[in-house]
Amino acid sequence: MTQFFQIHPVNPQARLIKQAAQIIHGGGIVAVPTDSCYALVCHLDDKQAVERLRRIRGIDEKHHLTLLCRDLSEIGVYARVDNRQFRLLKAATPGPFTFILEATRCVPRRLSHPSRKTIGLRVPENAIIEMLLAELDQPLLGTTLILPGDEEPLTEPDLVRERLDKQVDLIIDGGACSFEPTTVIDLSGEEAALVRQGRGDPAILGL
Repeated sequence: MTQFFQIHPVNPQARLIKQAAQIIHGGGIVAVPTDSCYALVCHLDDKQAVERLRRIRGIDEKHHLTLLCRDLSEIGVYARVDNRQFRLLKAATPGPFTFILEATRCVPRRLSHPSRKTIGLRVPENAIIEMLLAELDQPLLGTTLILPGDEEPLTEPDLVRERLDKQVDLIIDGGACSFEPTTVIDLSGEEAALVRQGRGDPAILGL
């Protein structure tokens, strides 16, 4: 049975955020609004939840999942970041960017790219996600909510409910989101590279 929480996008209700965190700790898959579009998220260390998330999205282990982090210091735990990369990250976080970086040993091997040993990370600018991350006290593992056969992400909570009822454990209605996913920047090489143009403006990174 899918639960449905209406959470205020600016002043999230602490009681509902705690309940959402409990669902995630229990292995649940949650649809959440972000500063780009809706995302599916689950607990970082729950192998079964990660496999279920991939099945819902119709993606294999070669598709980067993203760690949603609270801040730059948390990114530094899960990715190797040099001074050049840090300056770029600082310029674009928090915000609608996903960065591909070399994963550290803190990232379970099943979550990093199988051949490149990289991981996608981001610091979202959204009150609901920020409060949920603080309550969990660790990153969330997530992916843009684009369902198999669709070309566009889901952005309206009622449509998310219609399409995902009984497939996920919780849908958080935080209002409508953008149609644009995050802008993806690969920082794992010698030069920053634009992988996907999305809501974030790559010009702030000189791209």
